[in-house]
Amino acid sequence: MLVRLLYASRAIDTSPDAIDAILAQSRQYNPGSGITGILCYGGGIFLQAIEGGRMAVSELYGHIQRDPRHKDVVLLHYQEISERRFAGWTMGAVNMSKINASILLKYAEKPELNPYTVSGSVSLALLEELMATACIIGRS
Repeated sequence: MLVRLLYASRAIDTSPDAIDAILAQSRQYNPGSGITGILCYGGGIFLQAIEGGRMAVSELYGHIQRDPRHKDVVLLHYQEISERRFAGWTMGAVNMSKINASILLKYAEKPELNPYTVSGSVSLALLEELMATACIIGRS
């Protein structure tokens, strides 16, 4: 059974090297676990969708909750799915510096990434739009 999980967290270390290390680790681990997804980072906040088998997604989310690089981990959305939305992505990343502020304003009160202030379905809609407008860096 396939599931999709969407969560938000705050980065402990916001340096570019720390963020790159998290992305690299995801890209290394995910293919062997059947995990696909997308990671959005901006203003010290992660918004991530992960898809895969129920057990693999559950184990990964448990690891993220215990990961000392994250704090304030919050489950935003969880659902059983019939097909993957991010099938071609072991872990795509959103380039927040390339996003038009009007996209963020469409979904939130301010032009900033803050999934803590909106619903999980709104956060998922934002990720969908970011994919549709080609704001994604790297498919591997």
